Amino acid sequence: MEENSGQTQTLKAVLGLRGLIIDGKLAPGERVSETLLVNQFGVSRTPARIALMKLKEEGLLDSLPTGGFIVSSFSQRDVADAIDIRGTLEGMAARLAAERGGATEIVEAMAQCVKKLDDGIAALDESQDLAAFVELNDQFHELLIEASQSTMLRRSMERVSTLPFAAPNAFVKSSRSGTDQVKTILVISNEQHRSIVQAIRNREGTRAQAIAIEHSRSAWKYLEIMFSGQPLQALRGVPGLSMVR
Repeated sequence: MEENSGQTQTLKAVLGLRGLIIDGKLAPGERVSETLLVNQFGVSRTPARIALMKLKEEGLLDSLPTGGFIVSSFSQRDVADAIDIRGTLEGMAARLAAERGGATEIVEAMAQCVKKLDDGIAALDESQDLAAFVELNDQFHELLIEASQSTMLRRSMERVSTLPFAAPNAFVKSSRSGTDQVKTILVISNEQHRSIVQAIRNREGTRAQAIAIEHSRSAWKYLEIMFSGQPLQALRGVPGLSMVR
């Protein structure tokens, strides 16, 4: 019972601190201590210490030479690199799915996501929430990793995806900036989804890999739209962008 209580406290501290950082309530370079977690989330010092180490491993905290931790900061180049890394991993997932086969039901589920995304994109207008698109897009990318049948690849993807701006929906979730341009990107993005499914079905590993890598760049195109003509401060409501300097 005590062990379960400790695990619950650790999870509470991890999720709580992660939320404070991603939501911009802790600024880049701001010091984070065990005491802050103890007072903020009502946990004991051991779970607080474990949470700090966990978020350092995720890349959300940096350790100081003198001891302690501060909130990490990233450049726009770092964001682009993180997206490229994710694209490389998803490209590998698509290639393995095509080469290994044996994931027919998963690939069919990916195809169904594509059809539903078509409907969602067709219905987009200035006022519509993108929540349904985000959910389906997340599902497609999760299925792609599953189709690879690679535990090591999944672990690597989980690591890079802890950085919120590296996730497939990083910039769709919280902004309506450049609606017409964004809709065009989403249309192209879903056509790439369709092509990935087709390449996997046809056992075309190299083609599936190339399309998946190119597909990841949609996130960077979206980012460029958001950054263009807007001060970075205006984008602080987007999860994780408070960490970009």
